[in-house]
Amino acid sequence: MKSMPAASKYAPFPPVPLEDRRWPSRSITQAPIWMSTDLRDGNQSLFEPMDKEKKMRMFEMLCAIGFKEIEVAFPAASQTDFDFVRALIEGEHIPEDVTIEVLTQAREHLIRRSFEAIRGARRAIVHVYNATSEPFRKQVFGMSKAEVVDMAVEAVRLIRDLAEAMPETEVVLQYSPETFSATELDFALEVCDAVTAAWGATPERRVILNLPATVEMATPNVYADQIEWMHRHLARRESILLSLHPHNDRGTAVAAAELGLMAGADRVEGCLFGHGERTGNVDLVTLALNLYTQGIEPGLDFSDINAVARTVEDCTQLPIHPRHPYVGDLVFTAFSGSHQDAIKKGFAAQKAAGDQGEMPWKVPYLPIDPADVGRNYDSLIRVNSQSGKGGIAYLLESGYGVVMPRRLQVEFSAVVQRHTDSHGGEMSAADLWALFSRTYLETVAPLRYREHQLFTEGQRQGIRLAVDIEGRPHLLRGEGNGPIDAAVHALQGAGFQVQVRSFEERAMGPSGAAGEARACAFMEVAGAGGECYGVGMDGNIVTASLKALISGINHGIDRSIDRGMAGPAGAEPRPAAA
Repeated sequence: MKSMPAASKYAPFPPVPLEDRRWPSRSITQAPIWMSTDLRDGNQSLFEPMDKEKKMRMFEMLCAIGFKEIEVAFPAASQTDFDFVRALIEGEHIPEDVTIEVLTQAREHLIRRSFEAIRGARRAIVHVYNATSEPFRKQVFGMSKAEVVDMAVEAVRLIRDLAEAMPETEVVLQYSPETFSATELDFALEVCDAVTAAWGATPERRVILNLPATVEMATPNVYADQIEWMHRHLARRESILLSLHPHNDRGTAVAAAELGLMAGADRVEGCLFGHGERTGNVDLVTLALNLYTQGIEPGLDFSDINAVARTVEDCTQLPIHPRHPYVGDLVFTAFSGSHQDAIKKGFAAQKAAGDQGEMPWKVPYLPIDPADVGRNYDSLIRVNSQSGKGGIAYLLESGYGVVMPRRLQVEFSAVVQRHTDSHGGEMSAADLWALFSRTYLETVAPLRYREHQLFTEGQRQGIRLAVDIEGRPHLLRGEGNGPIDAAVHALQGAGFQVQVRSFEERAMGPSGAAGEARACAFMEVAGAGGECYGVGMDGNIVTASLKALISGINHGIDRSIDRGMAGPAGAEPRPAAA
């Protein structure tokens, strides 16, 4: 096996001259100002950047979560980004309490283009940057320290002049010494002090100084030392919002952000689930929920974390790791028998103590109550090959051509476990297929698919959907942006409260005497029974999708009955007009 070169080729990062550092004795007591850069830093790192529709979905979701500052684009970099900023402003999509942010390099034509993009906004942060570290000064730009300072100051003066000429928009300045984490601290201080002086920063007109770990250079405590040193030496500190922008090159961005807040920072920039260039920006979901588990209100709403995750995955085409903290599909799943036993006992103790009054959350292996982020307990205790009941997904795929999505594997394995617990013994591939069919393909109560007809209604898709409800025929009608959306509206009109979380389709290959290929549709829905899957199979993909939707509704109602919950609308559904 080839050995790595000697580590001596890498020089250790020098310590910060801060002998009386104070951050180690401090605790975080309140949430920082959050700034999402999903639509800029997160977007530019994608193999296929988001289009306008996906960026708008992400923006609306970020607002709903509770972000008050959102970096929406680098408008001078592309027409797509410029047009998106204009669409936000001209379409009046920006809530009154939300401020958009745009990024620009410290170059005159880019700054002027950025101001064209934000014209008409109520309030906007103009985020300007230039690189300050020695490798960039010498190797990339060939600039002296004085030239770097002049570049930053001239950019700020131009922004100040353009802002004064656009009084209808409140312009907030943000400056970043790019590659701050690799910059000599005395020089970073010189540049930042020159910027705040040029802007004329006051406590009433504060400037945002963003100190990025553009590349994570050292252990998190070193970044905290750098932040505290700047915090204690900056001129006009009361006129500054000190901001962090950690990247994750060493895999310690969350720790660096937490220590940076202890060191005096006021604000954190990052992305949901740690998206961003290279190894990503700091993960704001993990950072916010870390605060939540310490009893600190984060100011961001992740009570339906699955919906957030599915939206981000769909918009970015980046999968979330199944072991991602708080969010991964398997993060609340225990395969180990000892873990399962400890969790069961912990829930029992929590329930017994809860019957006598409130108590702090203390369940082994679970730092957070899954219910707080909209997750249920159905998949906490799972089986795998180590417990003798594994290979479910493999047997269904190899024997029957069913390639289940990962979250359906999680759900169905719990069904298998309940079956084996009550019946005992091992399950063959045929047994698994029979159980799968009963659970997802043969569900007919209270809702049974009969047939459908599609039609066009202006720019929208319409559907006439014939179903049996509690054994009685009904003809439902709905419209939407496609057949599934139209069917959802038709069923909602009949009293079935359902939302589609995710949808996948796969071909199963030839089946039957005619040798025709069949389509298999998998649909994750949210309704009365929480989130669950439905499956549909048919030679026609639209029909398979509708069967999957109805299967999911029936499956959810079965689960709600098992939990003692109400049915789809608390009463018998009432049919919509044909």
